[in-house]
Amino acid sequence: MTDAQLARDIADAAGALLLRVQDEGADGARGDREANRLILDMLRSARPDDPILSEESVDDPARLSSRRVWIVDPLDGTREFAEGRDDWAVHIALAIDGAPAVGAVALPRRGITLVSDALPPLPPAATPPRMLVSRTRPSQLCTAVAQALPATPIGMGSAGAKAMAVVLGEAEIYLHSGGQHQWDNCAPVAVALAAGLHASRIDGAPLHYNEASTSIPDLLICRRELADSVLELVARHPR
Repeated sequence: MTDAQLARDIADAAGALLLRVQDEGADGARGDREANRLILDMLRSARPDDPILSEESVDDPARLSSRRVWIVDPLDGTREFAEGRDDWAVHIALAIDGAPAVGAVALPRRGITLVSDALPPLPPAATPPRMLVSRTRPSQLCTAVAQALPATPIGMGSAGAKAMAVVLGEAEIYLHSGGQHQWDNCAPVAVALAAGLHASRIDGAPLHYNEASTSIPDLLICRRELADSVLELVARHPR
């Protein structure tokens, strides 16, 4: 089984578990806990020599000396999950030498899993572009950039759901400046790059994973033809 096939299988299995938990009306804490246990068990069985960085587990510093590290978020969008919404996701990624090499993002309530090794072509972009922002706390930067482009802002839940909306052609830009961690965006970035999208920090710097600090404060995923314009507007806006 390839790493991508393994990532898909684990994302699908965790997604099926989370659907059952959500249908039972359980809170996100139970979903996080049970999905994390399933993911760790499957990864340790299939790739026993690879370290794992998970949002729901204690960080093991031994990962820093490994070329291969699985970076997972068992339930991205806990609030949306608890509210019975569909904009939550499961992230399974493999970073190799710090690069987001393999990614699978499951959107279980929508019945969709997107994997970096087999993606549909990007559909035509909309005009004006649509920009995905946090549905509960869009930043001043995102609001300013959307007005300046101009772009139509769309509020949505988890990072994975927003990133996959760009991959699916449901939006053109996902801009985030409110703080994230490696598990929030490693799998979405792997999928987005494989789809031919632009993905970077909001200053244009490349994204690098398996760093000692798990923090990745900001993110831009967008159509390549829009990247320069968005980055220029971000640079003009005081932060």
